[in-house]
Amino acid sequence: MRQQDGSTKPRPPSLAEQRAREQAQRDLVAADQAREAEYARKKKVRKRLLIGGGVTVGVVALVAIGYAALSPDDVTATCTTSDDVVVADDNNCDENYARSHGGYSSGGFIYMPIVGGGYSQYRYNYGGTGVVGQKISGGTTVKPPKASISTRSGTSIQRGGFGVSSGGSKSGGS
Repeated sequence: MRQQDGSTKPRPPSLAEQRAREQAQRDLVAADQAREAEYARKKKVRKRLLIGGGVTVGVVALVAIGYAALSPDDVTATCTTSDDVVVADDNNCDENYARSHGGYSSGGFIYMPIVGGGYSQYRYNYGGTGVVGQKISGGTTVKPPKASISTRSGTSIQRGGFGVSSGGSKSGGS
């Protein structure tokens, strides 16, 4: 017989074949559910990261605005002892005065010779208040950026901070 005439019927699947087909169908459904769950999880994580990033940018902007608004434009520099405790005479923090009296400056400190040998260290406190010989109140040893700084005696100083250079510019030639 070369051709079937259609009078034969396919045999019904065996019990093992039926179970295998059902298991394959369950595996397909489970794989689809796993893909959907993974997509939903990634979407949730992506959304949280996006919201968190937006919040972070907002907080940083708020802090920057607050810092800019609260940064004083005019700051008084008070000369203090190296441990930033006792207010000293403004001359003790003047580099030119120190050099003319045998002292020197290094690393933001001014060193003045003392009677009997050795040196006393001085530096500026920005924004603090006090009377010479008394304890300083408040302030910081860090120069406020973009501020006009003057000493208690009225001398304008520019020490440290961003954008301030103590040396001249150098350029190479060819």
